[in-house]
Amino acid sequence: MIHRWGKETGLLLVDVQRGVDDLQHWGGARGRRNNPQAETRITALLLAWRERSLPVYFTLHDSREADSPLKANAPGGAFKPGLEPREGEPVIRKDVNSGFIGTNLDLVLRRNHTTRLVVAGFFTNMCVASTVRTAGNMGWDTYLARDACACTNRIGPDGTDFDPKILHDITVATLHGEFCTSLTTEDVLSLTERDMPSLNRVQGNE
Repeated sequence: MIHRWGKETGLLLVDVQRGVDDLQHWGGARGRRNNPQAETRITALLLAWRERSLPVYFTLHDSREADSPLKANAPGGAFKPGLEPREGEPVIRKDVNSGFIGTNLDLVLRRNHTTRLVVAGFFTNMCVASTVRTAGNMGWDTYLARDACACTNRIGPDGTDFDPKILHDITVATLHGEFCTSLTTEDVLSLTERDMPSLNRVQGNE
């Protein structure tokens, strides 16, 4: 039986930064991404955690690459509007894909008595996947909100343009059952307290 989640469950938002919108940088001249509703669902999760005073964590990617839009001192390094951390919500700076490598994320989680992680953000096939894999290998009880993530197309070494939805779906299928449990945003919200806000509320459908 799965019990409803409480204060031991942290929400980890991976790289919800403006620079992920630079589709040409990530996907080439025909850059595009899947899941345009990702930000809406991330917002639903964030509102839910905050309204119940559950722990929220952010990663901030500060790339080592000179031309990356995800640099802390560049416009793309800023958090997306409406997804900015509040005072007291830890921001974990990283310069590689996984939020655990070269950071104090593991220590911060343990000090806050967080034992379960719900992960969402960008990109599904890169920093989200790397963070989830590391979390699973380190023994964290890890859940991926699969519809609160997105990725771009990628150009292979032979020039093949790989569709973002296919990359997303394959990544989720690879992670689920091996490194994490994949759930929808509505599934995640149903496992928290009964008075959590619904996705419809964030979308203005009530």
